[in-house]
Amino acid sequence: MSKHQISRRTMLQGLGACMALPFLEAMVPSGIDPARYYEKNSPKRMAIFYFPNGVREDKWTPKGWGTNFELSPTLKPLEPFKKDLLILSELKNNLVDVRGTDGHYTKTAPFLSCFNITKTTGANINVNGISMDQLAAQHVGKQTLFPSLEYAIDPVKGGVDSNVGYTRLYGSSISWSSPNQPCPREIDPVYAFNRLFRRVIPGKSQGAENPFKKSILDIVMQDAKRLNKHLGAADQNKMSEYLESVRSVEKRLVSDDKLKDFEANITPDIKKELLRLNVRIEDYVALNAGVDITTKVRLMMDINALALWSDATRVTSFMFGNSVSNRNFTFLDGVTGNHHTISHHRDNANLLDMYARINYWHTEQFAYFLDRLSQMKEGEKSLLEQSMVLYGSSLRDGNRHRPTNLPIVVAGQAGGSLKTGQNLNFPKETPLANLYVAMLQAFDIPVERFGDSDRVLHEVLA
Repeated sequence: MSKHQISRRTMLQGLGACMALPFLEAMVPSGIDPARYYEKNSPKRMAIFYFPNGVREDKWTPKGWGTNFELSPTLKPLEPFKKDLLILSELKNNLVDVRGTDGHYTKTAPFLSCFNITKTTGANINVNGISMDQLAAQHVGKQTLFPSLEYAIDPVKGGVDSNVGYTRLYGSSISWSSPNQPCPREIDPVYAFNRLFRRVIPGKSQGAENPFKKSILDIVMQDAKRLNKHLGAADQNKMSEYLESVRSVEKRLVSDDKLKDFEANITPDIKKELLRLNVRIEDYVALNAGVDITTKVRLMMDINALALWSDATRVTSFMFGNSVSNRNFTFLDGVTGNHHTISHHRDNANLLDMYARINYWHTEQFAYFLDRLSQMKEGEKSLLEQSMVLYGSSLRDGNRHRPTNLPIVVAGQAGGSLKTGQNLNFPKETPLANLYVAMLQAFDIPVERFGDSDRVLHEVLA
């Protein structure tokens, strides 16, 4: 047993650092059984994972319906979490792309808001509603350091896509705090880590005492040792596990300055050759500076998981790529091109095979995140059991640009509010917003309507 009770909002602090903590037994009021307290008071979490350019249709949908189903080739990496999954077919974002003039932007931007966006080539963007995750953040955000955290890999793109007459800004965001305001995203693991654990102190951010030059754990270790003296054995073990998880991420970070230095030394001849091969410079830099995209994605996922585990936030989102993402996937065996081009497969067997391999890679990364949550404990339950994690795309098939029968998976039980372990098939063109109403209700938010919803998707609720 702990020697005394500590506040749920206890932080480890030091010069330029402030580290939120996971749920500890010492945070349970005296005289109350910790297991029962966890059961009633462990907060729920919501995470959104978006991938661009759709899926190879015949490799996505599982065989069998209800609880008796077999995961499809694309979803096979999720096998260890089959009992934690809801796989949902025939959902459609009904109000998007009503003009039929755009394949991507009108579907990406409103993926979580479910309204048709206002067409523009300028900065006067408007998705005509806030996103579902931000509605959740409005309700729980005051209880955490950050109302929500948004992560991505690609930088925000400006300018106009002349092929369709839309600003590319619409392709860079799925989380909207207001109809005109996309949420700022962290795209570099170093900055994402620093935002979560470090604090800039006026007058102390330069010179030899610059806290950004020190390990985060070195900064807070004195405070950690002080706290540890008041913790029971179970809490001491959890603290050790948590701090080691933070240290593991910190050791794997590669400074953005290193990437910029490498890019600065790329010769014009190399740049010309990269252009000929249709390889983006940022992809070439990442691969050759020791930060391949898989490593970067998993670092961002580790930081994302730590943010949820420490209760620094309860709402996160992550974008694997922007609209029309042309990320080069030649690092995968059997793939010889970029994502968007391959997604326009024209039913070519070779391109379809490469398309499926890219889809599989995305699912592997999602499975990695679920595994991290499953290893993080709150009482007798894992963080995955306490969370709901949406994984999906705003297109069904990249070649046809259809927003019908979207590839959608929800993982985690939301503290027992979701009835997982199901593959469900709904009537054609069931509003995607119906799922969002159910997810918000599972998140204990009393809503009956969202976007163009016409009912609550009760089938997913426990």
